[in-house]
Amino acid sequence: MSTTTDTIVLIHGFWVTPRSWEHWKARYEDQGYTVHAPGYPGFEVEVEALRADPTPIADLTIEAIVSNLEAFLDTLDSPPILMGHSAGGAFMQVVMDHGYGCAGVALNSAPTEGIRVTPWTQLHSVFPALKNPLNHHRAVGLDPQQWKYAFTNTYTDEQSLAFYERYHIPASGRVLFDSVLANYQPGHQGAWVDFKNPDRAPLLFLSGAEDHIMPVAVQASNVKHYKAAGTVTEHETYAGRPHLMVAGPGWEEIADHALEWALTHAHRTTASGR
Repeated sequence: MSTTTDTIVLIHGFWVTPRSWEHWKARYEDQGYTVHAPGYPGFEVEVEALRADPTPIADLTIEAIVSNLEAFLDTLDSPPILMGHSAGGAFMQVVMDHGYGCAGVALNSAPTEGIRVTPWTQLHSVFPALKNPLNHHRAVGLDPQQWKYAFTNTYTDEQSLAFYERYHIPASGRVLFDSVLANYQPGHQGAWVDFKNPDRAPLLFLSGAEDHIMPVAVQASNVKHYKAAGTVTEHETYAGRPHLMVAGPGWEEIADHALEWALTHAHRTTASGR
């Protein structure tokens, strides 16, 4: 059944906070939508506070992130449009598999469990976190040069540094290590989804062609894993865009298209209260 929704939930990724969605949130609110950008557990404070005390980052787990997100979604009156960037795209896929959302858009999404495509640029981007096993128990930041390679490689040095100062925080070494190891451990891990789930809401993957940390091949493999008949799973690529395409030149075009697609494909979920 086709429907519309007036609620949008924006899910951020690693090395950033909900602040990374600030332009999208304002744009959608100006159009009359109710927009939420929930943070991970302990991320209720601003970027500067998390830089000063990254303890909440070091303590993160995938299970806690998903549980916190689903607890928030349970408070909403109707299924929202979900949008997730980077790791937020993976968490979005997990909650959609659990019956949440009326449509989803994953931008430069991290892979869910079972996606083993790992291009060299991706390995190079996350190497600062994974190079030391002790980082499993730490919050691990990027320096400005590492940030530019992973997030803003098509932007000018001045743009990249401005985004770094505005958005960057350390990421959870625990979650990064656990995500990498999930494909090599028995049983379902925290980022597992049922690719054959026939009740999942429509899902669009948007990739930046120049993304280093989540290259197009990663999203393309993720899309191909979805096998359920009757579900909608699509993939589109934006030429010349890096990982941080939720900010920087041309973000408006992407935001408008993401919303238009979601509104066109939205449907009511069968899960009660979701």
